[in-house]
Amino acid sequence: MATFRCSLTTRLRAHLATFAGATLLAAGLATTGVAQAQTSITVASTTSTEQSGLFHHLLPAFEKKTGIQVKVVAVGTGQALDIGRRGDADVVFVHDAKAEEKFIAEGAGVKRFEVMYNDFVLVGPKSDPAKIGGGKDILEALKRIAAAGAPFASRADRSGTHAAELRYWAAAGVDLAPGKGKWYKETGSGMGPTLNTAAGLNAYVLTDRGTWLSFKNRGDLVILVEGDKRLFNQYGVMLVNPAKHPQVKVEPGQKFIDWLISPEGQATIASYKVNGEQLFFPNAAK
Repeated sequence: MATFRCSLTTRLRAHLATFAGATLLAAGLATTGVAQAQTSITVASTTSTEQSGLFHHLLPAFEKKTGIQVKVVAVGTGQALDIGRRGDADVVFVHDAKAEEKFIAEGAGVKRFEVMYNDFVLVGPKSDPAKIGGGKDILEALKRIAAAGAPFASRADRSGTHAAELRYWAAAGVDLAPGKGKWYKETGSGMGPTLNTAAGLNAYVLTDRGTWLSFKNRGDLVILVEGDKRLFNQYGVMLVNPAKHPQVKVEPGQKFIDWLISPEGQATIASYKVNGEQLFFPNAAK
């Protein structure tokens, strides 16, 4: 009987030890899960930063240095700012300075930091029915496109590129209403799909240079107008305001911003090239 009791006690101790070990393991996994959740952020950004391949170049370097994982939601700038307004992102990284300043003025963001720039270019078919090739005046080019009724593909998605395009049309004195559905085609989509539409229609289109350089399906499209100072394209980054949205991950979000504008982050941006050509130019220190 004593031997049986001893054996039973031993087995009970073994079961208890196994149970305790399993409990500790579960607690450890739960703690790890919390830690992982705390070291990931959501960045609402533009399609140009995603479709140009910049994030594929930047994020591994940032994650290796900090251990912070970054989930990118790539939409037009207007939509990205709306995501930030709802508190569904921790950081907003976009390219429409006027809209960004409004975002800050509303209290939706904490502070705007300039990060980098490139430029917009006007591309179109080699046949160039509007005869704008080689020009540098974006407003004159748009006037000629409208006068010729030549096909033009617009993102029409409230993106930074779309906002810039609308400013150029307005400055050129062109009323787009009569052309919509005829020569002026609205895609309601990102830069890549809109370039695909332009290639299919042999249409003119305004694009950021970064997406254009990384775009493969060019068809007969070529750059026709570039170099106008009005085509300057500045990118900014902002932390979503935690005073409005307590769920914002302030520390890792700010670490991402600080890294982008640091010498290391700026050098990483500068090092991104396609076929030897630099797509973005860091200017956080200006």
